[in-house]
Amino acid sequence: MTTLHTTLGPLRREQLGLILPHEHVFVDLRTPGQPGYAQADAEEVVALMAPQIEAIKAQGVTALIECSTGGVGLRVDLDLAVSQATGFPIVVPTGNYREPWIPDWVATASEAELEAWMVGHLTKGVDDTGVVAAWIKVSAGDDGITPMESKILRAAARASAQTGALIGSHTIRGRVVLDQLDIIEAEGGSASRFLSIHTQEEKDFGLHREVFGRGAWLEFDHIGRAPDADVVGLVMRALDAGQGERLLLSHDRGWYDPAKPGGGTPQPYTHLVEHFLPKLRDKGVSEQTITRLTHDNPFNAFAR
Repeated sequence: MTTLHTTLGPLRREQLGLILPHEHVFVDLRTPGQPGYAQADAEEVVALMAPQIEAIKAQGVTALIECSTGGVGLRVDLDLAVSQATGFPIVVPTGNYREPWIPDWVATASEAELEAWMVGHLTKGVDDTGVVAAWIKVSAGDDGITPMESKILRAAARASAQTGALIGSHTIRGRVVLDQLDIIEAEGGSASRFLSIHTQEEKDFGLHREVFGRGAWLEFDHIGRAPDADVVGLVMRALDAGQGERLLLSHDRGWYDPAKPGGGTPQPYTHLVEHFLPKLRDKGVSEQTITRLTHDNPFNAFAR
């Protein structure tokens, strides 16, 4: 049975509706080792972020993908606290971000050790939270993947091959994405279990075509952060090119930031439903296609 692992347990497609595939509940963008890095009181995080979750629950959103990973403050215990306080499923990753956001232990670990660490999170749970990670989040430098990032990716590819978990990567350049797909396939993984995060940042649509042609997923995740007209244009171009079957839409918003007093001021996750989807409808995008983009595709990408 295909299920999506969440903070509230595994869920089937029929138990879920609209899913936001790229958001953050908690992030620390300081590098590991900084004073107070990734530290926060759970009650304070819940107090700040629960209203953001309640707002999207009222819109009919049924789950959210947490995209913070190792190196940028992944705290599954805090995701779990927010989830339990709101009765809302949150989907968490394993993995690690790019340089210089690499903890010392990741830098010195072998590929086999990193692979075992990821597989443990994907099968048994993350640390002592009891929450099984659904997917693997990695990253690569804008100018090319470094040896350290390649090590993490090779371990991720092997963990994905064992578990069927999606690998999602914060990668800005399409050429680097293609290099990542080469590494994944060389390690026995599949391009069909890879998500190109921040696809919109690559301005060469020909590279979008190449990545999609390899079998990977594409994600436009700056809704509400960029002018709607620009993003609508991207979506229409992707749909016209036949990419709707593996296209995801989200905001890349949130979040509690422990580097800011009181966690800062979160950016809501509501723009997609309130403003963006009506504009797609105005362009003639069918309800069937909208359901595919916002319900079916996120589930099919992250479930296993």
